Amino acid sequence: MALVTEDFDFELPEELIAQTPLKDRASSRMMVLSKSSRTYKDQTFEDIIEELDAGDALVMNNTRVLPARLYGEKEETGAHIELLLLKNIEGDRWETLAKPAKKAKVGSNIRFGDGRLVGTVTEELEHGGRVIEFSYEGIFLETLESLGEMPLPPYIKERLDDPDRYQTVYAKENGSAAAPTAGLHFTEEILQKINDKGINIVFLTLHVGLGTFRPVNVENLDEHKMHEEFYQLTEEAAETLNKTHENGGKIVAIGTTSIRTLETIGTKFNGKLEADSGWTDIFISPGYEFKVVDAFLTNFHLPKSTLIMLVSAFAGREFVLDAYHHAVEERYRFFSFGDAMFLKK
Repeated sequence: MALVTEDFDFELPEELIAQTPLKDRASSRMMVLSKSSRTYKDQTFEDIIEELDAGDALVMNNTRVLPARLYGEKEETGAHIELLLLKNIEGDRWETLAKPAKKAKVGSNIRFGDGRLVGTVTEELEHGGRVIEFSYEGIFLETLESLGEMPLPPYIKERLDDPDRYQTVYAKENGSAAAPTAGLHFTEEILQKINDKGINIVFLTLHVGLGTFRPVNVENLDEHKMHEEFYQLTEEAAETLNKTHENGGKIVAIGTTSIRTLETIGTKFNGKLEADSGWTDIFISPGYEFKVVDAFLTNFHLPKSTLIMLVSAFAGREFVLDAYHHAVEERYRFFSFGDAMFLKK
């Protein structure tokens, strides 16, 4: 019998959704799941070094979150409109989420920061999406840095004192509407220890977009459509990862965005990796056969989300839900600023 969205539901007390990051990035807890033995154990994030061997490759998403939330006023009426920038289409045209969308009709002009930035609605999309063409003086990213706010997910109610805590320490490539949150646990010191152990650190890019915010609102998983996100893997990175497998090492993905990028490319090239870039809408759910990733680190995800479906595809739905029930009982912290889970074969 085919799985449906309700099969990935579980009781999650709201107070377990972490509202603020821990003072020390690396001080999170980490549950380690072994797929083969169907066991899990409670550890701390710093123990990840013990799960890695010399010759393994750690794959990290170096995307950087834009201050992509803008608050403006409609020129014609003064109505307040909030925009979340999702992806750059071309030039100064962006796909966005508008709230309230009904006030952002085609032809509407929205002013931000006393008119330093003006957005014109050029197209209406589904689910509150709007294509906006921006006009401004100077450099767009500098204007955005001065006017925009860090786009924290809607389940985080607390204000973030330090915006850098919603960036990984290795964030480099501008373009995301949300952080690749499994990477938030890493510090420069931990990365150095990993490097010292003879583990390759490899970077790829996937700009996180609407898929992070969109719930699964269909019963049949086959009907769910993921939002496209841009990814890129360099020739050097692909070569390092292919050699890792050839030499018997593990490819360890940091976060679901790294997994989706690697599996997109691996599917395209029959299990091998090649330099590649493009748009992916891959939806990984139970029944999917992993082609590249041997182990991964991720955070604890929300009920009925595409992310818990991905984790279940790797380790099995019942085993994952059992581990999640344990996480709730042990008061693990969930989602973006929460604790971690390490899954291995």
